[in-house]
Amino acid sequence: MWDKIKGKQLSGYKFRRQRVIDNFIIDFYCHELKLAIEIDGITHSWKEKYDQDRQNKLESLGIKFLRFSEAQTRRNLWVVLEIIKEWIKNNKENE
Repeated sequence: MWDKIKGKQLSGYKFRRQRVIDNFIIDFYCHELKLAIEIDGITHSWKEKYDQDRQNKLESLGIKFLRFSEAQTRRNLWVVLEIIKEWIKNNKENE
């Protein structure tokens, strides 16, 4: 996924990988949109409460989240990218 979103390839927005915010690591983050993109692997099924608490804390800071499973991203990367592009299109006007 990183190869498809780095360098402002995704709708002209800069995403950073493994960004630290408030002691949490976010998989991909766009500061301009305040958008976190999380790719959840199998290990996240044992950390649902932690993930939700973490997300709630970061959302309280104004960060918005999109979550995808690792399997979904591997099987349907283009669909995931289109979902993100659509989110950007619908939300960039609300900045």
